Amino acid sequence: MTTTRLTFKSNLAQISVPATSANLGPGFDCFGLALEMRDRYIAKILDEAIFDVDVSGEGADEVKLDKNHLVIRSMLRGFEHMGQKPRGIALRALNVTPHSRGLGSSASAIVGGLALAKSLVHGGEALMSDDEMIALATELEGHPDNVAAAVLGGASIAWLENGVGRAVKIAVHEKIKALAFIPAAGVSTAKARKLLPETVAHLDAASNAGKAALLVHALSHRPDLLLSATEDRIHQQYRGSVMVKSIELVDRFRAAGVAATISGAGPTVLVLHTASETEVEEMVHAAGSSFSAKHLAISHQGYQQA
Repeated sequence: MTTTRLTFKSNLAQISVPATSANLGPGFDCFGLALEMRDRYIAKILDEAIFDVDVSGEGADEVKLDKNHLVIRSMLRGFEHMGQKPRGIALRALNVTPHSRGLGSSASAIVGGLALAKSLVHGGEALMSDDEMIALATELEGHPDNVAAAVLGGASIAWLENGVGRAVKIAVHEKIKALAFIPAAGVSTAKARKLLPETVAHLDAASNAGKAALLVHALSHRPDLLLSATEDRIHQQYRGSVMVKSIELVDRFRAAGVAATISGAGPTVLVLHTASETEVEEMVHAAGSSFSAKHLAISHQGYQQA
């Protein structure tokens, strides 16, 4: 952390952050993918000691509208990292990423807050690198997969090194697209994590390790291998009791040769594909009315100036 006294900018900062999908099947807590569905945040430094927060869109009636709002908390952590907190902040948020659906809404808020803080300080780019942002975001989120993808864009591999979040970006093949099947009801990440066993069978762990390695190659060079590369044996099956229809849809799709996974902690189902429009329409029809289908491009850039 620097001890340099900061000079805050007087103008507004505007940031957009992509939705993200974590795990992608075998890459539990390490793989992330940025999706072109962006939450947007606008902030300004205030001279008064107040936190003026207004939220519209997804989750607007559920989030705190004070200094405990996740974007504000993340901004304050970013300012702290750079050396000095402001007296007050005005924040406006437009959320489009569904909450509690496994699409990285909290990662968006955290990365958005850190990016706003950096944008509101003269010389902020030099005071908080993307690597430092990933480390700070991991500290706030608890795991690095979604936040890494939200910072870097594209696909990413994230890990903890001495407790610090780190990540590298993977180039995604231009033909790969995403299709998200989003159920009406959500499942909290905490609840979904509590269902996971403390240990898994060695054979299952070995299978996931191999498939995760294959997934790197499938994402960047061989989309035809996505079905095999997205097979999971260590987390999705244990969460079935709180997302029955989602697991059933994953199983039906995979039996039909479609690379479907639970997105993050669920219950959204994510399909990675190179399918034609007709084939996509067939998938949407097969999913039925329990899911809202969203066609999503891969977001090759992470957070950016809005």
